[in-house]
Amino acid sequence: MGFKFKKFSLAAGVLSATLLLATACSNETASDNSGSKDGKVVVDIFNGKVEIADQLKALTDAYTKEHPDVSFNIESVGGGADGSAALKAKFASNKAPDIFGNGGYQEALTWKDKFEDLSDQPWVKDAYESALVPMTIDGKVYGQPVNLEGYGFAYNKELFTKAGITELPTTFTELEAAAEKLKAAGITPFSIGYGEWWVLANHGLNVPFAYQDDADAFIKGLNDGTSKIEGNEYFNKYFDLLDVTLKYGNKNPLTTDYNTQVTLFATGEAAMIQQGNWIQPMLDKLNPNLEVGFIPMPLSDDKEQSDKLMVDVPTNWVVHNGAPDADKKAALDFLNWMVTSDAAKTMLVKDFKYVPAFKTIEASADDIGPLGAEIQKYSQEGKTYTWQFMKYPDGAGQEFGASLQAYVGKESTREETMKALDETWNKLKK
Repeated sequence: MGFKFKKFSLAAGVLSATLLLATACSNETASDNSGSKDGKVVVDIFNGKVEIADQLKALTDAYTKEHPDVSFNIESVGGGADGSAALKAKFASNKAPDIFGNGGYQEALTWKDKFEDLSDQPWVKDAYESALVPMTIDGKVYGQPVNLEGYGFAYNKELFTKAGITELPTTFTELEAAAEKLKAAGITPFSIGYGEWWVLANHGLNVPFAYQDDADAFIKGLNDGTSKIEGNEYFNKYFDLLDVTLKYGNKNPLTTDYNTQVTLFATGEAAMIQQGNWIQPMLDKLNPNLEVGFIPMPLSDDKEQSDKLMVDVPTNWVVHNGAPDADKKAALDFLNWMVTSDAAKTMLVKDFKYVPAFKTIEASADDIGPLGAEIQKYSQEGKTYTWQFMKYPDGAGQEFGASLQAYVGKESTREETMKALDETWNKLKK
């Protein structure tokens, strides 16, 4: 769910898992930003994904064993607005980290003047080309993709079998029919957590953006006034999908938060959940034997169009171009080591459970879990849409979420909600 500073990450990744795990980890606090301590180069890392704090510490420890002249000062802060504010405060107080995360796309443009150009780094040739897109500006690569994350409807295989669903639904009509079958079998089809704005505004609303014939052209049109959300075919179809989840979902969706939503699914009280592979660790903890997979969030009955998952890079590691030379050199070496050394590659898939963003890193379902394996499979088959929510104007996600929550609460109509989405975009666009 990524470590989105601006959007969350969420992944949103991002994203989202930071809302679950409240434990943050940080090493000793550096007394200054000089870049050295006890004769060692100190690399400051600002980590916006608290759920990997322990794994990141172990990874840096492995590096320092091989490079005893380097030590790390890690600060882990939750994603979303908190992470963004904390990072801005670091720069404002002249304590900028040497390595930090960035969500790419719009966020990359916002921070571009702080980035070291990484185009000449050895690992660039090993990355999936699509994984470099979020951090490529004017042909230059400014960030190292951390991993791939994806989402759709995760589903409980046992409950699908119990309801007599023999073919997985990949179109809108098939999904509705599957939900009806589940309901008839006494099973709640969807676990819906619409108390979280990003479930609706980022991950949900991303689908109609992604379905546009040319998403970038559509977004450009929103910025110059030639496109509108109101009346757009795919946004209208998104409300159809939303209505299906509400009709066949748990009660009280607006007071269902992330933890509750995932728990309902993990304990078998609902058959499907709109979330991503980042929920795997929580599922493993709550129900280690749960058999799960992914189906898409379909807006149409065109299988070629609808049978895709939403997959992208939730965050990227960047190097501060204003860091002391020794720090910068160590930071660059660490990032290269992280995706080329056998020890680090193993840790990334087995301990972090990351779906690799690099062709040179292999991962099995045993390593990254069944949901991660599905994301990898869809990616390799080219059956993916990218994350357009990373291109929203700053602050639009939260406002979109409030408008969609008003719709879920029956406080506004579909038409009023689409109009409100347009108004938000027009107000916040630059």
